[in-house]
Amino acid sequence: MTVDLGMPANPEPVLAERRKTRQLQVGPVGVGSDHPISVQTMTTTNTTDINGTLQQIAELTASGCDIVRVACPSADDAEALPIIAQKSQIPVIADIHFQPKYVFAAIRAGCAGVRVNPGNIRKFDDQVKEISKAAKDTGTPIRIGVNAGSLDPRMMEKYGKAVPEALAESALWEAGLFAEHDFHDVKISVKHNDPVVMVRAYEILAERCDYPLHLGVTEAGPAFQGTVKSAVAFGALLRQGIGDTIRVSLSAPPVEEIKVGTQILQSLNLRPRKLEIVSCPSCGRAQVDVYKLADEVTAGLEGMEVPLRVAVMGCVVNGPGEAREADLGVASGNGKGQIFVKGEVIKTVPESQIVETLIEEAGRLAEGMEQDSGDSPTVTVS
Repeated sequence: MTVDLGMPANPEPVLAERRKTRQLQVGPVGVGSDHPISVQTMTTTNTTDINGTLQQIAELTASGCDIVRVACPSADDAEALPIIAQKSQIPVIADIHFQPKYVFAAIRAGCAGVRVNPGNIRKFDDQVKEISKAAKDTGTPIRIGVNAGSLDPRMMEKYGKAVPEALAESALWEAGLFAEHDFHDVKISVKHNDPVVMVRAYEILAERCDYPLHLGVTEAGPAFQGTVKSAVAFGALLRQGIGDTIRVSLSAPPVEEIKVGTQILQSLNLRPRKLEIVSCPSCGRAQVDVYKLADEVTAGLEGMEVPLRVAVMGCVVNGPGEAREADLGVASGNGKGQIFVKGEVIKTVPESQIVETLIEEAGRLAEGMEQDSGDSPTVTVS
């Protein structure tokens, strides 16, 4: 029987309703519960290298980045901000530490937002009135970014270490100072390298304020470890509707952060799905090299943007069923593969032709979907 793969009339289900927040604009990108969750990262170039920074921002934009942050630790970096902010295809946030004067420089430069860490900016509280006025006059939102490694000394004295309560209290204290000057375009992050501490800190914030929250596990580690930490922590919070922007912090190129962050949101139906490869983990029943087959199909379909679910299966137990449920799939065995399109077997090919056949059929499906986007097949979850 043919499976109806037409786009559903209702939106894909999500784990939880978003927590209601204030709304703010980071350039053209809306942030808050009325807007999609955005994916961010930070450039790794020297900000003074304007061309190199803009090149990396272009690569990040192509990978799906919504907002990008650039470091501004020196006067030379501050001088580069106007050109970068003007020429970037996506909103640029200036990352400020230690020197409050660079907050004002970033606002004058036309940055779409400024991230400040009150814990390591000298006499920051004394500067809030002036920062509030400058930001309000230009419509520039402020992210209060509290990190476990640079927590406000007052909180360290009170709590002894960066416990969840200390992180949340520090951020709320600073947000309260801005509120005293009638400035409310504030986003908050309370990052920690321990997902358990980080999750609890955000839960406390969600209970005590309605500011948008930027999620992140700071210093999460190399790609594998950082991906696991971030996925676990984000999933725990997004399950409660907590989170308005995210950054996956990896010891890896920033494009990889965007790929992981995007995939996390897509897997939870919090961002429209694109290409999805469903492949079995292999076992003693497999009659084909599933690892190699899945890698070759993935490489062959790299860059495809349409919401297409492709199943690459290695045996006759789950293979036919999974392949039928996908938009396109193969069930392999005995040196050949049955190719399924929209639930029906369209051909059987030798094992050596499976990859090229799947790529060819995927291209044909994608072309049809692009011509008639109102009747695109859906991407389902197994």
